[in-house]
Amino acid sequence: MEFSTQTTASLHQIKTPALAIGVFGDGILSPAADIIDRASNGALREALKTEFKGKPNTHLVLRNLPGISATRVILVGLGKQDSYNAAAHAAGELVFANYCANAGLAEGVSALAAIECADAGLRARARAAAVAAGRATYRYNATLSKKQDDAPKLRKITVWIARTQATEAQNGLREGRAMANGMNLTRLLGDLPPNVCTPTYLGSTAKKLAKEFKSLKAEVLDRKQIETLKMGSFLSVARGSYEAPAFIVLKHAAAGGKTAKNRKAPIVLVGKGITFDAGGISLKPAANMDEMKYDMCGAASVLGTLRAVAELELDRDVIGLIPACENLPSGRANKPGDVVTSMSGQTIEILNTDAEGRLVLCDALTYAERFKPAAVIDIATLTGACVVALGHVNTGLFSKDDALADSLLRAGREANDTAWRLPLDEAYQEQLRSNFADIANIGGPPAGAVTAACFLSRFAGSYPWAHLDIAGTAWRSGKDKGASGRPVPLLVQYLLGQA
Repeated sequence: MEFSTQTTASLHQIKTPALAIGVFGDGILSPAADIIDRASNGALREALKTEFKGKPNTHLVLRNLPGISATRVILVGLGKQDSYNAAAHAAGELVFANYCANAGLAEGVSALAAIECADAGLRARARAAAVAAGRATYRYNATLSKKQDDAPKLRKITVWIARTQATEAQNGLREGRAMANGMNLTRLLGDLPPNVCTPTYLGSTAKKLAKEFKSLKAEVLDRKQIETLKMGSFLSVARGSYEAPAFIVLKHAAAGGKTAKNRKAPIVLVGKGITFDAGGISLKPAANMDEMKYDMCGAASVLGTLRAVAELELDRDVIGLIPACENLPSGRANKPGDVVTSMSGQTIEILNTDAEGRLVLCDALTYAERFKPAAVIDIATLTGACVVALGHVNTGLFSKDDALADSLLRAGREANDTAWRLPLDEAYQEQLRSNFADIANIGGPPAGAVTAACFLSRFAGSYPWAHLDIAGTAWRSGKDKGASGRPVPLLVQYLLGQA
């Protein structure tokens, strides 16, 4: 996908198959819309009177307007002007990008980024345009016998802005393109069937990224190496499957090539990589179990984020850690009542084998200590309780570090990939008490997302740490079933702020 800025031609003189113009829901024209309206002798205002109300997530196509060089003018509804914000802008860009992709157009020009809003500068608005184009052009066809005939032809999006703003917009487009590429890798890995996207496949993907980008180095530890590290909790989950586990380490070196003395401590991302989760002996219901291939979306988001970081040549060391395995029932699988010893030495009583994500993450969090990190963020489709609490809008955020939590929340708002902070009070830890081990792996139905985070916090005490529960945001069910690519934009935006 190619992105560019248009600063020279007057808006009505731009020759393009499609020109996006923003219209507010209260009948107010954006500055760009006013230009087109005057050039077309009031055609836009006439359309607003009879055909279009400017509601969010709607559009109207006007063809061959007099005085306008664009073949189509796409009126994009932005909602009421007094509530227009970054999220509304991002939604408008996606409406336009989806139209271009579905209409089979090869290119389009968007004037939406020229509309100012209080919570997003031009760089952020341009970034949103690029992310929208990437989302609109993603199509899954990896396991189809015939490739889709309706594959998008969209190859170029141009952002119309003032001449003096070109550099800022180009920086935003560059960041958005990297985010979109990372999201699409994450979506592809999530959408692949579990007999294809195995732990070994995730390891191969990391190695391919390291070959593609010079800043990346990949290491994939096998079962014997994991045993040497004494990751007993992780290995207990892997034991139930014939698929070999993999512990993936993917490192991005800061682009500045700083000396060890001047180098900042790395930021570590830990992604849950359960490539299929049947629940183990605590077997899940059959309905919708096919969606448990998405239980590795935390791992996929780490790989997608590292891809974006490498494309941007980010001037900050970033390390991705992925404990990858399957969680299946077998004669070798964990049993309720088993006690396992984690890499940290803490013992864990397994009360429910379907609470396996925390069992693999805890050893990865202990492994992260060796890097003396500035911060560690784990990303996991961890609990159905988080979906109950937050639905599919916000990712659940847990952290005892206010500065880290605030940075992640701010990054989510800036990237239109929002999170909501949930409590992590010490009082919840009592629910994890065990008579037979240092800690139980579940705390019962009350506050299930919170007690899962409390469990992980027992293994993350030596560095600033945050936990992102993406169970409600990593994929969509129903007719639009598929991975979403979240929270790659949040993570990349956070890392840009730390570089």
